[in-house]
Amino acid sequence: MEPTIICSHVNYTYHTLQGETPALCDIHFHVDEGEFVSIVGPSGCGKSTLLSLLCGLLKPESGNIYFKGAPVSDKSRCRIGYMLQRDHLFEWRSVKKNILLGLEIQKKITDEALTEADHLLKLYGLYPFRDAKPSQLSGGMRQRAALIRTLLLHPDLMLLDEPFSALDYQTRLKVGDDIGSIIKKSRKTAILVTHDLSEAVSLGDRILVLSPLPAKIKTIIPTEFPKELSPFERRNTSEFQTYFNQIWKELNPNEPQP
Repeated sequence: MEPTIICSHVNYTYHTLQGETPALCDIHFHVDEGEFVSIVGPSGCGKSTLLSLLCGLLKPESGNIYFKGAPVSDKSRCRIGYMLQRDHLFEWRSVKKNILLGLEIQKKITDEALTEADHLLKLYGLYPFRDAKPSQLSGGMRQRAALIRTLLLHPDLMLLDEPFSALDYQTRLKVGDDIGSIIKKSRKTAILVTHDLSEAVSLGDRILVLSPLPAKIKTIIPTEFPKELSPFERRNTSEFQTYFNQIWKELNPNEPQP
């Protein structure tokens, strides 16, 4: 089966008035259909820039990115969902109207879409709040609403740019477990950028470890956990600690393990 996305020897440079800064160097990897890939690396190494390249917001200076066999620049072929650090829910719209926003923009509001929206709201515990304003929701509930908004567009690939980083630690664990489980159960292909190594290991089928600028892929670490374990349950296994320590060593070769 053809990979959902192929990033082939991609290079990218930041251009500013002060000069040029090489950001990404010979980035080469693929993501298979239904796979969840985590990307970690030092702060400022270009992780979010890589996501922008993968969805076509930026163009590589060299190399190619293919989405289901076609160039990612071919927008007609690309159904990509993007979840950011902020949920970007509009306060003047109800929760239900917020989750329908993408469909509304694409003029795809149908009876079938409305039925699916109600189904997802019920499935993920937000149906009683469908008429509430975003300010009436907890941080975790807001992120679930943002996820439903994305799922309603039926993306073939989901890009997650630190979507839990604004949450407190306890909520972050719960929401990460919820959203990770939802994505896996819906068999969506996903790429997560995160600074949190524990999050990367608990959610990822593979972890890409980037170097400092100009970022290269230092290593790709596949993870193996029992399939029935949720992301949260993975954290309590011996395998989790092994993968965590392996990534820590890659990112901090001269420091003792935590």
